[in-house]
Amino acid sequence: MDQTKRKEENNMIKILLACSSGMSTSLLVQKMEAEAKERGIDAEIWAVAQDKAPEDMKKADVLLIGPQMRFMKKKFSVTADEVGIPLDVIDPVAYGRVDGKAVLDKALELTGKN
Repeated sequence: MDQTKRKEENNMIKILLACSSGMSTSLLVQKMEAEAKERGIDAEIWAVAQDKAPEDMKKADVLLIGPQMRFMKKKFSVTADEVGIPLDVIDPVAYGRVDGKAVLDKALELTGKN
């Protein structure tokens, strides 16, 4: 892998959102992507259903869990610790408002890339 490609990948943040089915967060993903683009942040953001989250955590820098799944935080923490990524529950107000800026800020804060 050449240096330029490696540098680009190091600057990219990979944000995984997990919810019950993976669909209720799709609009939030779009809002977060728009906010990241506006700020010039290279981000890969995607949403999956809870059963896919453990596998996708291996490709992510951070996991944010939909507030309706806060009960899964402890279970997901085990895998997150194994792969070395932070996780948290998305603020219910930000989630309800589909506030891409607030949720992106949280992801950046958790990864130290803010």
